[in-house]
Amino acid sequence: MNPKIKELNAEGFFKAVLTLETLEDCYSFFEDVCTLQEIKAMSQRYNVAEMLDRGCVYTEIVKETGASTATISRVKRYGSEGYKRVFKRLENK
Repeated sequence: MNPKIKELNAEGFFKAVLTLETLEDCYSFFEDVCTLQEIKAMSQRYNVAEMLDRGCVYTEIVKETGASTATISRVKRYGSEGYKRVFKRLENK
């Protein structure tokens, strides 16, 4: 984990996210916390990470998500184990 995240005092926010139980909870909370553009950007990065995890190539990812190659590179380069943990947990559901 990037230690700079702890410096942002994000623990309260992350604890709040952990209380969300339904998709409706998520929609309501993130609508309150984020702009539509921020939700779009986070969703796009998640979709890019998911496609990278499946072994998709950049051209395919650009076409499907609309993400720039710079965004794809950033997701690939800076992604930690967080994406992998989520994907594994979703697989097991």
